[in-house]
Amino acid sequence: MKTIMENEILNIFDEDRNHIGVATREEVHRLGHWHETFHCWFGSKENGVYYLFLQLRSELKKDYPNLLDITAAGHLLAHETVHDGVREVEEEIGVAVSFMDLVPLGVIDYCVKQEGFIDKELANVFLYDCQNTLEQFTLQKEEVSGIVKVVFDDFYELWLGDEEEIRIQGFGIAKDGERISINKLVGRDGFVPHGKLVYEEILNLIKGKIK
Repeated sequence: MKTIMENEILNIFDEDRNHIGVATREEVHRLGHWHETFHCWFGSKENGVYYLFLQLRSELKKDYPNLLDITAAGHLLAHETVHDGVREVEEEIGVAVSFMDLVPLGVIDYCVKQEGFIDKELANVFLYDCQNTLEQFTLQKEEVSGIVKVVFDDFYELWLGDEEEIRIQGFGIAKDGERISINKLVGRDGFVPHGKLVYEEILNLIKGKIK
């Protein structure tokens, strides 16, 4: 599985977002090429409170295992358009969405560097008005090991305000396949390190759509 993913062919771009060729996923992250990704944030309003849904990345993931992340996201392959990104949603969390129902938030570029890994993404970011309950998510266990929801205002204050911890509630998948309840406090270190400025930019864009 990992070998197959590392050999996926992605488009690569220069600093001005000009297409300059293709490379394998392994090369993209080893050499630090700009490449396209698809990010879809699920939101839902319940009893006057707006929530975001977050995925818990599987412990099997090579990158950022066991950390909370965007509801559904993934790399766009060289032959794909942004419209094809919706496949990531159904693959990872079992929810079929139409591209026409997504609210575009723009293309956000960011770079995260770790030892032996450079992630330079041109992220096509979208918001989706989710009508699903937590029980209706079906997870791809190799990718996702849980789904939780968080009050948007709390999440916003975690990244832009003074909150040190926020409560997440949802479910995880145990090794035997059973669903287990998640209800706990987490800090910023519990999330994929996209970078504080990236979280700020995205959350302000979401806030502009829901307020």
